[in-house]
Amino acid sequence: MIESFALSIFDYQRKIQVYLPNNYKEVSKTYPVLYMHDGQNVFENKDAIGGIALELNQYLEQNKLDIMVVGIDQNTYGDERINEYCPWPNGAFSEKLIGNKSLSGGKGKEYVDFIVNELKPLIDRNYRTEETQTYMAGISLGALISTYAACCYPHVFKRVAAISAAYYRNQEEIEKLLITSNLTHLERFYLDCGTKESGENDEISQLFLLSNRTIFEILSDKYVTLQFNIIENAEHHYKTFKERVPNFINYLTAESV
Repeated sequence: MIESFALSIFDYQRKIQVYLPNNYKEVSKTYPVLYMHDGQNVFENKDAIGGIALELNQYLEQNKLDIMVVGIDQNTYGDERINEYCPWPNGAFSEKLIGNKSLSGGKGKEYVDFIVNELKPLIDRNYRTEETQTYMAGISLGALISTYAACCYPHVFKRVAAISAAYYRNQEEIEKLLITSNLTHLERFYLDCGTKESGENDEISQLFLLSNRTIFEILSDKYVTLQFNIIENAEHHYKTFKERVPNFINYLTAESV
């Protein structure tokens, strides 16, 4: 079951979708909550930008997983998705990959603060949530902002998944932040990356993978419980992202050991 409502973020109306397990109204238990970005592409193909969604609700229902999911629509106006999902203006590594200098980015802190200080309290007030079990997952730039959120609020976001993370946009700054962050509250962190993220451009694909490997190595030094999957021949596309739903969902929802 999916409920939805609208909220204003940065003076722009955004749809918020809330997936509730099928047994939500039949029992009185509380549920962990997974927050996801690019909300248009989380649940139904009919809503998806590009026509392909993760169809996450179907996977959760088929596997009877007791977790709530909150999908936050992206801002589709101009460069606003980049601005909101990048905590800093794009750096030198980004210029190397995309071939030009971009000044986009810089609203990421305010976006994450909105989730923590406004959206999460609203969800916790209106639904039976397990308030201390809050997770976050994102794809591409959504993975970048999820990693940033884990650094800034590790006591809030206990489990995080970064799928085909576009760290390159803020490579230098996210590395610095990870190195200096105390991540001892994090229970687990999932990363994956394809070997063909840029399709036939092998040089860009290798740099993309290097970017993700570097983040994984930094996290390894932080003694965080990690999983890093390198997906052979996977391109940066929702067709391949959708195939990885079982990987990151099962890792995030697994019982702690």
